[in-house]
Amino acid sequence: MWNAMPTAALAAIFVVSGLMIFVSGLRLTGIVDKIADRTGLGEALVGAVLLGAATSLSGTVVSVTAAVEGRASLAFSNSVGGIAAQTVFLAVADMFYRKTNLEHAAADLANVFQGLVLVVLLALPFVAFTTPEFAVFGVHPVSFAIPVVYLFGLSGSRRVRAEPMWEPVETDETRTDTPDEEDLRAPKVSTPRLFATFGVLMAFMGIAGWAVAESALAFIDRAGVSESLVGALATAVVTSLPELVTTVGAVQRGALQLAVGGIIGGNTFDTLFLTLADVFYRPGSLYHAIGPGDLFWAALGILMTGILLGGLILRQKRGPARIGGESMAMVLVYVIAVVIQAFTA
Repeated sequence: MWNAMPTAALAAIFVVSGLMIFVSGLRLTGIVDKIADRTGLGEALVGAVLLGAATSLSGTVVSVTAAVEGRASLAFSNSVGGIAAQTVFLAVADMFYRKTNLEHAAADLANVFQGLVLVVLLALPFVAFTTPEFAVFGVHPVSFAIPVVYLFGLSGSRRVRAEPMWEPVETDETRTDTPDEEDLRAPKVSTPRLFATFGVLMAFMGIAGWAVAESALAFIDRAGVSESLVGALATAVVTSLPELVTTVGAVQRGALQLAVGGIIGGNTFDTLFLTLADVFYRPGSLYHAIGPGDLFWAALGILMTGILLGGLILRQKRGPARIGGESMAMVLVYVIAVVIQAFTA
């Protein structure tokens, strides 16, 4: 059905689906911020789990759909390409927070810990790729390890929040996670309704993600372009739009830990795409069906996460153009990566 559609119709479906993802993302930030306050779990942890999972749903659908179709490169590059794009979104959000460097004001140990977990998760595909092919029921052992490391990261983040072994030094510019007392005293919307709205928005994003995947697959067949290029720079960016919207929205609301936690949490959640894609990719191990161009984006994710962690630890107050030096570095690295991929894919 999809391959029989005119190219203009495929483009229209791709754009409309992207808009559905964008609009759904607009609604999520306020809902998740209220859930963080009412559950008492905090912006960093709830941002990493709920916001990260919700904004990553459409991307999950794209990777699984591509794997079912036997498109290993698209499934892999969509996952790790989204991580690079979403990390750049923090630099964009930094531009909207004019008081000081975002990474300085949003100091939170849980986010630093989640970033370290993300580096470990992104390193695992390299282990799989560089070792002999082996699979259990068609699934590589690394795909079993990824969710285990992810769950360990969530448990560790909660422990770090409850019993921190060190705390960031507070300055005049540091913004702490402060619940909305007025909402807690007289909530306009009940907590069950918040979760119900959250679920509906996730469903919309899932449907839109499926449409993005199918239209992208049809376009790849028709135009003969690289799956890695489309995955990392088209489907990954479109399905990552909620992260951009929710991150900027969270910064404007003053929920800085939620903004950073949502990006890092979304990135760690995106690595679970690889497990699902490997499960649904039936010809064999997903990691031995990809190429160096796909691993390039995983390496870029590690590099950009390392730069972000350096910014969260260094906590520079002011940088070039009134944003952090790490934000400038992340944008520069991503632009160079896009140029390299565009001319070598």
